[in-house]
Amino acid sequence: MKVSVCTVSLPEWTPEQAVAELAALGFDGIEWRVADDPPTGEPPGFWSGNRCTWPASSFERDVPRIAALTRGAGLEMPAIGPYVRCDDLETVESLMRGAAALGVPRMRVQVGAPGPEGYRETFARRREEYGAVAELALRHGVQALLELHHQSLVASASAAARFLDGVDPRAVGVIHDVGNMLREGYEHDPWCLEILGEHLAHVHVKNAVLRPAPDASPPWTWEWAPVREGAAALDRLFDALAGAGYDGWVSLEDFSTTLPLRERVRDDLAYVRELSTRA
Repeated sequence: MKVSVCTVSLPEWTPEQAVAELAALGFDGIEWRVADDPPTGEPPGFWSGNRCTWPASSFERDVPRIAALTRGAGLEMPAIGPYVRCDDLETVESLMRGAAALGVPRMRVQVGAPGPEGYRETFARRREEYGAVAELALRHGVQALLELHHQSLVASASAAARFLDGVDPRAVGVIHDVGNMLREGYEHDPWCLEILGEHLAHVHVKNAVLRPAPDASPPWTWEWAPVREGAAALDRLFDALAGAGYDGWVSLEDFSTTLPLRERVRDDLAYVRELSTRA
C-alpha cells in the first residue's frame, strides 16, 4: 500500500510547507483539499481558513503550479478532495478537467444528506444525477468517488452498494472511511469490503472516541482521536484490506489535536506502515 495525507488535516501548513514536510517524512503522496476557503483572520482550522487548500474556482488555472510543486517534491497525487456535489455538474466537470490535466485519477463528488422530501426521493434523484457524473468521469478519465460519511445518503457500504447498483466501477468508486463509519454506518470490516467489491477505490484513515456529554441527548458525543487511540480497530481493518487483496492508497485524515502537527503526521505514518507490514 502507498500512504498519503488529505490536506484538510494539515490546516497550519501552506502547500509549499506540506510537500516539503511530507516528502521529508517519507510519504508517497498527497491528497489536496480543493475548496474556496479564504483566510478568516482567525487561526486556521480544518474546515475554515485551512491554508493547505487550493481554490476550487481557480483549480484549472492552478494546475501547472500544483503539478510543479507536488512532483518537484517527489510526491504522487492519488486523488483530490473537493466538496462539489453531484447536482452541480458544471463544477464537477471543471474540476475533472483540472484533475485530468494534473494526472490525478480520482476525485470526490459528494451526494449530500436527505432533502426535505425525504430519504427515498432524494436517494432516487441523486442516483439519477450521479449517472451524469459517471458519464463525465468516463469522458475525462477521472473516477468519481463517493465517500462513506455519517449523516449522508451513503453512510454505509450497504447504502453505497445500493446507490451504485449497475454503475460501472471504472466511472465511480467508493472511499472507505472507518472514522466516519464509527459515527454511523459501521459494518464488520471483511463484510464491508466484500459488499463494496470492485467499487472499493480509496481508503481514508482516521479515528474517533465516544465521550460523555451530559448536556446532550443522548449524553454522549464522538470526538476525533489520534489514530492509535480511537474506537476503530485499525489492525482489524488492515487485516481485512490485506485479505480482500487491496493494494491501493491509504490516505491519512487525522483531525485530532493532541500532538503538534508534524509529530502527529509522523506518528500516523509510522503506525500505518506498521499495520500494513503486519497485515
